[in-house]
Amino acid sequence: MLVNLNDVLLPAKKGKYAVGLFNAVNLELARGIIAAAESTQSPVIMGTAEILFPYGPLEEVSYYLLPMAKKANVPVVIHLDHGLNKETCLKALELGFSSIMYDCSTDPYDVNVAKVKEMADIAHSYGATIEGELGHVGDNPDSAEGDSQLIDPSKYFTDPKMAKDYVDKTGVDALAIAVGNAHGAYKLPPKLDFERIRTIANTIDVPLVLHGGSGLTDNDFRQAIHEGISKVNIFTDINVAAVEAQFRHFQGMGKGIIDLIPAAVEAVKQETMKKMQLFSSTGKNANTIKSTFGTPIVPASQRNTGSSDADVQKIVEMVVAEIMKKSK
Repeated sequence: MLVNLNDVLLPAKKGKYAVGLFNAVNLELARGIIAAAESTQSPVIMGTAEILFPYGPLEEVSYYLLPMAKKANVPVVIHLDHGLNKETCLKALELGFSSIMYDCSTDPYDVNVAKVKEMADIAHSYGATIEGELGHVGDNPDSAEGDSQLIDPSKYFTDPKMAKDYVDKTGVDALAIAVGNAHGAYKLPPKLDFERIRTIANTIDVPLVLHGGSGLTDNDFRQAIHEGISKVNIFTDINVAAVEAQFRHFQGMGKGIIDLIPAAVEAVKQETMKKMQLFSSTGKNANTIKSTFGTPIVPASQRNTGSSDADVQKIVEMVVAEIMKKSK
């Protein structure tokens, strides 16, 4: 069942568990992720990131991600992670992604707010959800997700008061925060600022997102979720698990790729299941979650007040204008 972030993260926030995002740049990864979700009856977020397009172009991954989500017997969000350009986010929405992240975290605060607010209005008109990032999550060496290695990550930690202002002004449905986490495999044990997570969770209404989940300890995950994290991003762990499984099954040049594919799928499935069990999302299936994807949703900043017909018309006009500009 294809759903959006609100469908899976709002129940997660209320129930004190987290839903994992697992990037799937090829069919083997996607098959393993879906198999894990259906085996554990867990909601799941599956997608790709702009930095991963060289390994799986956006339009090509949409050919299998969306049909697999619709066919699944559990809630599946198809999410563009770390969309770095406006055009990329628009393309994902046009292809049918049910959620996007517009990462403007390296821009000045006011620019970040303005760009994400505009994209939030557009995403909501599609019935899709949007994630923003405040502060900046850097990258460990050799990270597949990026290369912004920060000398002093604490300078980019998310400020709780600024987070409240950011959510109110942009209307994002989820907020990625920087609290000592980083993309890729950690060379040294990370030190998450759990108090900061708790403070931000108590300050804003939308679910919080932890990027750079691969490599954290089980206790790190449990405490982060306990303090208010509702979405955890995982890629390195399943990526490495697939390769290790294929190496174990490669015994000579007499092997073909079809001999290695099942091993990769099964390894991804097992690693993903471990994370779902750790996040306590197992059993939170389609029987308890209903899809709202395809129905225009109310931006976070207006959820308590509602939207007028004029607001809806304005959003529609914005979307039409964007499509017309791209068609010229």
